[in-house]
Amino acid sequence: MPDSLLQRALGLCSSSLAVRLCLASAAVALTVPAWSQEVAEPAPAPPATTGTGHWSWFNVANAPFIPVPEIAVDPNSGTTLGILPTWVHTDSEGHIRRIIAPDLLYNPYFGVGAHARVFAYPSEDTQWSVVAQLWEHVQRGLDGEYQIGRLREERWSFSYSAIYDRNGTPRFYGIGNESPEINETDYTAQQELLQAQIGFNLTQAWQLAYTGLIRSVDVLPGTLTNIVSLQSRFGRILGVGTNNEVGHRLSIIYDTLDDLVVPNRGMEWVAYGGVAAREGIFNDSMYAEAGIDGRAFWLLEPGTVLATHMALRYLPETRDVPFWALSGIGGGDSTIGGEQILRGYGAGRYYDRDSFAANVELRQRVWAFHTFGSQVELEVAPFVDLGRVFGRPGTFPLSQLHSVGGVGFRGIARPSVVGRVDIGYGNQGVAVFTGISYPF
Repeated sequence: MPDSLLQRALGLCSSSLAVRLCLASAAVALTVPAWSQEVAEPAPAPPATTGTGHWSWFNVANAPFIPVPEIAVDPNSGTTLGILPTWVHTDSEGHIRRIIAPDLLYNPYFGVGAHARVFAYPSEDTQWSVVAQLWEHVQRGLDGEYQIGRLREERWSFSYSAIYDRNGTPRFYGIGNESPEINETDYTAQQELLQAQIGFNLTQAWQLAYTGLIRSVDVLPGTLTNIVSLQSRFGRILGVGTNNEVGHRLSIIYDTLDDLVVPNRGMEWVAYGGVAAREGIFNDSMYAEAGIDGRAFWLLEPGTVLATHMALRYLPETRDVPFWALSGIGGGDSTIGGEQILRGYGAGRYYDRDSFAANVELRQRVWAFHTFGSQVELEVAPFVDLGRVFGRPGTFPLSQLHSVGGVGFRGIARPSVVGRVDIGYGNQGVAVFTGISYPF
């Protein structure tokens, strides 16, 4: 059962935007070195510059949009090239309140594609987004998210999401912690999802949350050349074809983070349990889940944060669990109760009944500057990821771990935006991931 926050909707098109935000920050920084200051000091706003005609559009001080070249690399979807004109709207205090970011792309697997995006941050307590995509071949989607009560200052918090996505890049290698790379298969995943999360705020730190979802998942034959289709190698594994699912989850959350988007100190722990059924609400296909997800942050010195994360998930019974609902590790995003990051491998690299993951990052701010009326920070974050899946509850989670080392590059526009590029190295080589918001 997926998490209902922004990263879930954006994760479905992760190779589309976040790296551009990070590249945009870097590109702007390279064009305006005179504006940079000491990292620990706020940078003064740049002086007004002059320009005439359309050439003024390429001056970052008065351009109506940021013309960002797109170069995205993903282990599953390959290299995508394009252009992304980005309009950034800020308030009188320089905080980003809206991002409008359409683009035009080319990918060797899916041909020409385009996205239309609006990300809105009316306040720290409320945010919403709409993302649409259409490609020449296979891929298309429409995702919407709305959240209110994020600060937990009132008694109730709400999060809603509606997702339609058709994705031609998912991989499946079989079940188990040692599933061989030679077993790689491809499939097309089509999903329609409605999800709501209702949080009862006991205090600002403690929350009791219910998550309910209805979704339909179609696992169709793959379309990528030179990669065997899942159905050819694994036959009718449970989850192939059309599966309808209704899920329920109850979570107890303890959160003392000092910031929702860019935390410097504090911790968040989520203990959860839930049930889901493939046909109806309660029947013979019902399966259960239980787990814990925790993250903690320490401010070592101004601009330097040690970030840690741990996740452990158990499925008491897997007889009626579709393969895509098993515990998994791989890819660049962590989802509470879902797949965990292992940034040297593509998404869906390892699946089994249970999973463990641990991640450590040292987030170091290296540059801060003003542009487009907003403060932008650039960050470098060396990281280590550890993780495994296992099929028996009695297995020691810390044995036979897959390990990945790497470095992340982030562009931050407080209070609402983090764009990232993470480069990881594991025993299958180098993998590159992009995203919006931190990976955990």
